[in-house]
Amino acid sequence: MGFSLRLLPELVCLAFANWCQWRLGDWALAAPSFRTSARFRRAIRVTRLFATAWLGMSFVYLIPVLDYRLSSIGWLEWVKGFSIAWGISVVGIWCIAALYKRAPVFDPRRRQLLQTASAALFAAPLGVAGYGVVVGRSHIGIREVNVHLPGLPPDLEGLRLVQLSDIHLSPFLERMEVERAVAMANETKPHLALVTGDLITARDELLTDCLECLGKLRAEAGVLGCLGNHEVVADCEQRAKREGARLGIDFLRGEARLLRFGQAAINVAGVDYQAKFQPYLAGAEKLVRPEWINILLSHNPDVFPVAARQGYDLTLAGHTHGGQITLAPFEQYLNLARLFTPYVYGLYREGRASIYVTRGIGTVGVPARIGAPPEIALIRLCAT
Repeated sequence: MGFSLRLLPELVCLAFANWCQWRLGDWALAAPSFRTSARFRRAIRVTRLFATAWLGMSFVYLIPVLDYRLSSIGWLEWVKGFSIAWGISVVGIWCIAALYKRAPVFDPRRRQLLQTASAALFAAPLGVAGYGVVVGRSHIGIREVNVHLPGLPPDLEGLRLVQLSDIHLSPFLERMEVERAVAMANETKPHLALVTGDLITARDELLTDCLECLGKLRAEAGVLGCLGNHEVVADCEQRAKREGARLGIDFLRGEARLLRFGQAAINVAGVDYQAKFQPYLAGAEKLVRPEWINILLSHNPDVFPVAARQGYDLTLAGHTHGGQITLAPFEQYLNLARLFTPYVYGLYREGRASIYVTRGIGTVGVPARIGAPPEIALIRLCAT
């Protein structure tokens, strides 16, 4: 029962995408230009059946055991990714077609103009998806954020924290691109470098490559991190902790480190991925040092209200990819991440506490980013 309920949202999305493409096929078959052409009608029916099977492949990858095994075949990752991209595009085309069919146009000249533009209009979702695959997913930028913390000591004013998250080293993000992101992070000359989980997607054999890239991070106070849900899926948490330590990355698994800067200090704590339907941050309150500024590293941002109550001044998280595919100015609402958390992307406050949720670097499922470009976060601590 738990398994089926976990897959229910994905099943609903798959069913809706299939319904959309069948409706589009029906509309095409009813179009006057296709009624007299048996060849085109046959092509539409065959294409629709092929697309249905193709979309079904994306659901196969949602089953954890199969996903882990099939992900070892790189080209199948791209087949899966493009099937999801196709499903998203089909839904967009159906929405445009539905509006087009209902648009009242009484002026024959306006109707002719609308018909002329319709081909480009219907192609827009495919064009946007193509942009997200070719350009959007690899256009990594640096996002600078000032976080104002009450009671920040003068020696911590302007402290620079660089955050990398959701790297997802995979066929969708190769080692060379991770190395470029690390080089960009080093150019910010941070006081502290932080990694907040999801180093890989499913293939744990890529973990060493990812850690070797992250081992090139350079910061005055070193590199700290926490682990994400994909390390849990790949069952490589202990290995990540062990190999990370060898490369100078200290993954905090229910641990804290006190880092001194002049006469002040920050207490950085880290936790493993906090699964839903279980108490968040159990025992993490014991890691808080009330006399210092406390920062929590947690892959998923849902823990923020609990972290604020426990006394953490700042929580740094990822997990959402900023929605990965969204539309401005609705990026906080119109994306899949919003189904799971109200903390989709950016800076949020609750009382004296803050959380920054980064979009991260990599992608999952579909190899595209639309409206949520990948980022490296440069966070400056500021006094209120």
